[in-house]
Amino acid sequence: MSTRITLLLSILLTLSACGALTPSPPAPAEEEVAEPFFTHEWLVADDEFRCFPVDEDVFDHPIDDLPLPIAPGENIWPRIQAGLSLPLVEHKSVQQQMDWYLSHPNYLARVQNRASRYLFYIIEHLHEQNVPYDIALLPIVESAYEPFAYSHGQASGLWQFIPGTGKRFRLDQNWWYDGRRDVVQSTDAAIQYLSYLHDFFDGDWLLAIAAYNSGEGTVRNAVKKNLARGKPTDFWHLDLPEETSAYVPKMIALAELFRNPEKYGLELLPISNEPYFVSVELDSQIDLAQAAKLADITIEEIYYLNSGLNRWATPPKDHYELKIPVSQYSLFVDALAKLPDDQRVTWQRYRVKSGDSLSAITNKFNSDKALICDVNNLHKDQIYAGQTLLIPAASATNKTYLYSQNQRLIKKQNSKPSSANYKQVYRVQPGDSFWKISRQHNVDVSALAKWNNKSPKDTLKVGEKLVIWKHIGSTHTAPGREPKITKVNYKVRKGDSLAKVASKFKVKISQIVDWNNINPQSYLQPGQALTLFVNVMETY
Repeated sequence: MSTRITLLLSILLTLSACGALTPSPPAPAEEEVAEPFFTHEWLVADDEFRCFPVDEDVFDHPIDDLPLPIAPGENIWPRIQAGLSLPLVEHKSVQQQMDWYLSHPNYLARVQNRASRYLFYIIEHLHEQNVPYDIALLPIVESAYEPFAYSHGQASGLWQFIPGTGKRFRLDQNWWYDGRRDVVQSTDAAIQYLSYLHDFFDGDWLLAIAAYNSGEGTVRNAVKKNLARGKPTDFWHLDLPEETSAYVPKMIALAELFRNPEKYGLELLPISNEPYFVSVELDSQIDLAQAAKLADITIEEIYYLNSGLNRWATPPKDHYELKIPVSQYSLFVDALAKLPDDQRVTWQRYRVKSGDSLSAITNKFNSDKALICDVNNLHKDQIYAGQTLLIPAASATNKTYLYSQNQRLIKKQNSKPSSANYKQVYRVQPGDSFWKISRQHNVDVSALAKWNNKSPKDTLKVGEKLVIWKHIGSTHTAPGREPKITKVNYKVRKGDSLAKVASKFKVKISQIVDWNNINPQSYLQPGQALTLFVNVMETY
């Protein structure tokens, strides 16, 4: 096997600051504005490509438990400080954001810790593209530097690209891989997008940053509106969405705090001004558990450096650049060279049984239908009983691949909200949507999506499992005796009715109907199975 290493991070460049950012100049008369300023082949007037910052509850993620990489030699912060160009603006909204950050020092420490693996790469590429280093702070606002962050607007990754924007910048999104989460690919795309916005808004970085949040169409229309009314067209005078009006002040506040940490009593964590990771080009698929073993690192490290990976292995293609810590490069490459291609992924032989479908087999082995078809020369998903299929499968248990898409979903669905005390499992039916299910179960649509690590805009699949968290309160429980909810599988007995069962377990008829998705007008049948969530503090 040929292995070719490509350093993702170039040799340290000469330190230099980017050009200063200044507010927009006074708006020219309307007739002097050239029309091309508002037209571009990439412009989407309806803001289809908006970016959405994640909620503030992204601060509790596994990355916080990973050790901070040691920063030998030169610290990167003086370099970054020399390249910060957003000037401090004396504005109420900026001061409010500074006050919030200063009152949450643990948050600033966490985002630095998370950024430590990626910061050098980002700064190097900002330098190469002559983009202000302030942009390296943008993932703090967008994702809290969590590459697995997923927001209400279907936005994913450090830079929070939504699917449409990802396609616009050629970020692959498939069963195996999502380029929106790939630190290298998404960083390059974000710099490209911001550079375009900077040019689109005639060199105004504040408008470019605002447009990154709300879409260039939104900012463009706000500028045109002010032009028509003879008002200034700089950021501070535009009528923009509330989120965007706070977004730019957040960036200005962060730039000021990281530029003058001593002034504000802020301690910066030491982060090396050297590459943390390199890329090894693979010419065949490899199991991530095996890759971690070859590099002598944890699988968590593999996932956080290769956060675009959805599954238990790299994509089944000839070329994939696997990111590995620089310190482990030689060990990994030497071990990989000794491992034959056919031993990098575990292959299982499966004998097709009567009634099997290719979809069911794919789910059983957590594999990819297209890959199985390709490996076994299948056409139109046709299989027959007695046929033997060769299937690529994970070498370790599912729990080993903690950051695969499936395991992240399971963890999210098992995370109990503080306001809930029991969980209901719901299988998606034909015609379902988040809105319809939320109405049926009397829960907030955004919360329902969040419990299942999705956006309300995501498409649901028939048979897909959703969790619905609910709360059982009671006026009967004595003070000091908090409700303790237990799931009860009850078999209907002769003479039972909804009212009788509800009375016996001190629950409501409407709850039994909801939990079991049954018609409240129907009669219960002996032997019928009911799922109940009972407060054991009220039943004796």
